[in-house]
Amino acid sequence: MVEKEREERAYKTIIKTIKDAPLEEFYTSGHRTCQGCESALLMRFLAKSAGPRTIVIGATGCMYVANTTYYTTSWVVPWVHTQLGGSGAAALGTAAALKALMRKGKIKQEPINVIAFCGDLGCADMGLSGVSNAMTYDYNLLIILYDNESSANTDIQETSMTPYGAQTTFSRPGKVRRIMKRRWKKSVVPMIIAGHRTIKYAATMNPAYPLDGLNKIRKALEIGGPTFIHSLDPCPKGWDYDPQFSHELGVLAVETGIWPLYEYIEGKIVYDEPTKSIVEGRTKRKPVREFLEKQGRFSHFTEEDVEYFQRMVDEMYEDWEIPGVMPIKSLNVKIDDN
Repeated sequence: MVEKEREERAYKTIIKTIKDAPLEEFYTSGHRTCQGCESALLMRFLAKSAGPRTIVIGATGCMYVANTTYYTTSWVVPWVHTQLGGSGAAALGTAAALKALMRKGKIKQEPINVIAFCGDLGCADMGLSGVSNAMTYDYNLLIILYDNESSANTDIQETSMTPYGAQTTFSRPGKVRRIMKRRWKKSVVPMIIAGHRTIKYAATMNPAYPLDGLNKIRKALEIGGPTFIHSLDPCPKGWDYDPQFSHELGVLAVETGIWPLYEYIEGKIVYDEPTKSIVEGRTKRKPVREFLEKQGRFSHFTEEDVEYFQRMVDEMYEDWEIPGVMPIKSLNVKIDDN
């Protein structure tokens, strides 16, 4: 009964068209993000979806630097800064403290959203252990990884989220070694869902699909328990393109299959459009070349590099057990009757 009530409540919170989105803004003007910054759009979505009864926790990163210049902030809701690797611990502590205060009658019993956001280093690299720890306790909190594929607050350094071959300020292609980043990008959501069996909701999103993103944040908060969202945010400075193309690059990341949109809901994978059509074979993926050629960070790519990139993405959909999600495939072992 409790499960059914929760499902009905989650369904009622769904925003059916962008015109139905709340008008109130809790992340407002005054921030100092770059022109065309998609992470700023993500911050706006999370604040708009969550509403006024929300505490936002931000780990050190470009969105901390840009949003909290001394004596100013663009956050209307309470906001807490935590150190680079501390978002998981801070979110867990905040959620636990709220629960204890309500139990002791110190504050009113009411739903208060706890949302922590962290970037490449703060979530996928040095902050990963804290995030994993937060996912193991039964507290209501949401952690959002805003992924611009670099450490952008320290002038575009390479991270585990930087794509294969992309050049950064600190990893320029050289005469001896042209491809500096040789490992494929880390898949964080599969790590979270495979390693934390009791988590009820995790998802990928992209600010180029605003309705999809707004609803995923709402669902994560409504379903409750520790939940996780990974957002791919095009970055004009780090990806080296004209800011007017942020939306186009977000769409191309999905349409080329590089960034699949999906949700993990209580043990099941649900694909969202246009990824759903791609996985079901109703829409053909665009060549990755369309995505790569629009960014200066891949300007040193040769034809061989583009072909390798395409081959790796093809493998995600053609060979993986769960297309575009889980980098494994089953081996159909034939059992010998003898």
